[in-house]
Amino acid sequence: MRVRVATTALGITAALLALPACSTDTTKAKHQTPFSARTGKPSDAVHKLAALPSAALESRLLDQSDLGSGYLPNPERPAQHDDVTVIGCQALSQLGGDAATGGTLTFPHKAKAAFTYGDSSSEISKELYSDTANKLSAGIGRIFDAMTGCPTYQVVAGGTPINITTQKLPAPRRLGDQQWSQLLTFSTAGRSTVVKQTAIRDGNLLLIVSGAPALVDRHLGKALAKATATG
Repeated sequence: MRVRVATTALGITAALLALPACSTDTTKAKHQTPFSARTGKPSDAVHKLAALPSAALESRLLDQSDLGSGYLPNPERPAQHDDVTVIGCQALSQLGGDAATGGTLTFPHKAKAAFTYGDSSSEISKELYSDTANKLSAGIGRIFDAMTGCPTYQVVAGGTPINITTQKLPAPRRLGDQQWSQLLTFSTAGRSTVVKQTAIRDGNLLLIVSGAPALVDRHLGKALAKATATG
């Protein structure tokens, strides 16, 4: 049995995380000194760029051929309708039930792909959104501020309590116009998993890569390059 819980707020599913019920997670992650990962401001030149349609975003996501051998696509998961309660984080509670149950960001132009690596429980997901720079920046910034503003909290989803800790991480400033990054640890029934989540805004595009820390680090640059390619 696998307990799945979405990680983010305002209806964003950065990753539906899998906590193995029969084995502990073996992902290793080095904790870094936290600091504000948000940098830069949308410029007047980019905030008026037209949004790309969802079909165009789909073609800009990494696929199996981009990732290499050992990656299997995850089937699309049905929407979750369990009652959700957030305990110990007022900022997330104020954002409503979607803060913990997932879905997608409210931007109309979006695409997502998720993969499992090898025979392990390690997963990686890529989400791509398009809107004006100001809307993208405000939307993802609000989510990261709410989540990282609460170092520890608990989510009760469908009667299952899940303890969550969050930590801001240094974001890759060399990529895109704005960056956010965090490390999350999910614990339930004596099992835990560590997930890294990094968001990059480049003009009118927002890329979010989530999953096992090593996989996020490995594919982030490639994911952004394909998302922003104009040829």
